[in-house]
Amino acid sequence: MPLTADKMSDSALRMANISLTFADGTQALENLNLNIQSGEFVSIVGPSGCGKSTLLRLASGLLAQTQGLCDVDRTSLGYVFQDPTLLPWRTVRRNVELNAELAGMDKPSRQKAADTAIDLVNLTGYEDKYPKQLSGGMKMRCSLARALVLQPNLFLFDEPFAALDEITREHLNDELLHLFQNQHFASLFITHSIQEAVFLSTRVLVMSARPGRIIAEHAVDFPYPRHPDIRYQSDFAEICGKISADLKVAHS
Repeated sequence: MPLTADKMSDSALRMANISLTFADGTQALENLNLNIQSGEFVSIVGPSGCGKSTLLRLASGLLAQTQGLCDVDRTSLGYVFQDPTLLPWRTVRRNVELNAELAGMDKPSRQKAADTAIDLVNLTGYEDKYPKQLSGGMKMRCSLARALVLQPNLFLFDEPFAALDEITREHLNDELLHLFQNQHFASLFITHSIQEAVFLSTRVLVMSARPGRIIAEHAVDFPYPRHPDIRYQSDFAEICGKISADLKVAHS
């Protein structure tokens, strides 16, 4: 049963009293509530195995909850995984075109949309390269461009930069924030990095150990655009410290 329009308001994603128990009896989520407004960047941190990625799969429709309500427009949703999942036989441009092709967009339109997305992620000049010719960071840019090509209202990010070195990861954080500011999409971002979560987000949520539920919320009030040096400020460290303390409780 969908939520009514007045309850949805400007929500890009709303979950109410979500629980999920797998067929083997494992309870992954319990009475989880989450509301992401249009234009918000919300990150979730929590113990390994607490259900963070499961939450994304519920939002995307890849899984169905056991109980509760999930309201999201899945026709305008982008999903970026930890692995770039690029097709090795396709060039950058052809990989970026894929979602538009699957959506039935005509060839001239999808080529134009792909070129725009490639430019947004700073891959112009690499359109005809194959994945094996790209660095790890460039592969993630290509994956992000593929998700951008249909201009989704909501992005789901499942630890997209976890496998990258620290410098590349920070650089891609900067680029993602630039995209967020200019494209005005809503985001649900899963990460194990507290610093990454604070740098990117308008809010950071902390999940409990399994069965996962939201146990803490931290507003991040630093204005956008955010300079990379904000990571070294005392008030930034203070928020990170509070989230770290909540994570210790989540693990206990």
